[in-house]
Amino acid sequence: MSEGVDLTELKRRMDGAVSAFKNDIASLRTGRASANVLDPVQVEAYGSRVPLNQVANITVPEPRMLGVSIWDKSMVAAVERAIRESNLGLNPIVDGQNLRIPLPELNEERRKSLVKVAHDYAEKAKVAARHVRRDGMETLKKAEKDGDISQDISRSQSDRVQKMTDETISEVDRLLADKEKEIMQV
Repeated sequence: MSEGVDLTELKRRMDGAVSAFKNDIASLRTGRASANVLDPVQVEAYGSRVPLNQVANITVPEPRMLGVSIWDKSMVAAVERAIRESNLGLNPIVDGQNLRIPLPELNEERRKSLVKVAHDYAEKAKVAARHVRRDGMETLKKAEKDGDISQDISRSQSDRVQKMTDETISEVDRLLADKEKEIMQV
């Protein structure tokens, strides 16, 4: 007889959804400059798309300014284009092999659209957690049907999987509320 479903594996996958969500919201720009703002930027380099941090150093020289030092001079135009087309609302200023990126003040409309993006990221994380729950529940149902585990074990593990899912979703909600407060703070 097996013990049903590997709860530590399900927990690891749910934690993965939360950590992906944390990365997503870290890239949302609030009032302060952060190198994470440029994380979603992909640059067309050497025949493929690569993350910006693989072709340049990103620094924060001032609270409202980002600096990008591009390693290969031939990549300057591609990096500038990638940043302009990234829907982050940034306009880099080319200075030789460096880009200076002033971060504009966030107006009310931009703040609201960032909150909306944060909500989309949160929903994605919750869906991922629910997929993990579904996988766990299906494994339990199959094990019970095949006679590998008793109905009692199946029921108690189902409850634990559900509790884990609820905790994960409430953590995502808590992180979202914190980020929303940070974005809306003027």
